[in-house]
Amino acid sequence: MTAAGGARTVEQAIRDMFADAGVRGWLHASDLDRPDARVTIDPEHPAPMGSLYKVPLMAAFCRLVDAGALDPRARVTLEPSDHVPGPTGISLLRDPVSVSLRDLVVLMMTISDNTAGDAVLREVGAEAVEEVCRDLGMSRTHIEGGTARAWSQLVTETGTRSLGDAIARISDNDATIPPRVYDPLSKASGTPADLGRLLRAIWTDRAASAANCAFMREIMGRQAWRHRLASGFPYDDVTVSGKTGTFGAMRHEAGVVALPGGGTYVVAVFTRAARVDHRLPRADAVIGAAARAAVEELARGRDG
Repeated sequence: MTAAGGARTVEQAIRDMFADAGVRGWLHASDLDRPDARVTIDPEHPAPMGSLYKVPLMAAFCRLVDAGALDPRARVTLEPSDHVPGPTGISLLRDPVSVSLRDLVVLMMTISDNTAGDAVLREVGAEAVEEVCRDLGMSRTHIEGGTARAWSQLVTETGTRSLGDAIARISDNDATIPPRVYDPLSKASGTPADLGRLLRAIWTDRAASAANCAFMREIMGRQAWRHRLASGFPYDDVTVSGKTGTFGAMRHEAGVVALPGGGTYVVAVFTRAARVDHRLPRADAVIGAAARAAVEELARGRDG
């Protein structure tokens, strides 16, 4: 979208935001009611997507439930030996946990529980997730083995002896990080445009049955994290539903923003920071700032 008189475009403004925050960024934003109304920055660029793989995994779970192939109330018992490293949820617990498959989906989406996500992936199967991606036109999204496989690969790719050592290496600004660590072909990866296609399908009841699409929208609306996409819309009357994804220097979020005066917008922002510090508040916040700039531009087009 180019402003009249050759003024700076919103895409140029967002690129400047990314540069000022010390990140490289990729973005796809579109109006849910007007699919051709978009703001994009290299939207088909593939990148490791971290926990964003849980969104197509959730859709595949819902399709299998619709088909009667999975019972959402089936109980799964997870032993401490089943845990996948992560900062939240079951990953932190020390005793066996018994929980339903559906509640594991809730945990993996609302607090990005890695152990829950890995357990759901074992039940659903990677092929079912890949089938959802193919059906919805997400040609550049591949799930591989989720978080567990990504962690195992990271140890191999960094030539270290443990996950802790591997994370320490890719978190060292003075270390040389092997190029394969961020190679999208070796781990769960996707593009902002592909995540946009999936979210559009969820919000228009095409990803699964209407009831299960409503379930997916509800739990995405209950995500605990508000420091990325939602930070750009700090108002009680704006609804932000989303899912974060993090892998090393990469910070992403994909979600849907609903404005109070009408208008619903699909947004996916991927970033890679120049620095690898664990805490980079500006790198998180620019995701919300870029999303807001894109949504405001799309809203102006709607009003016009």
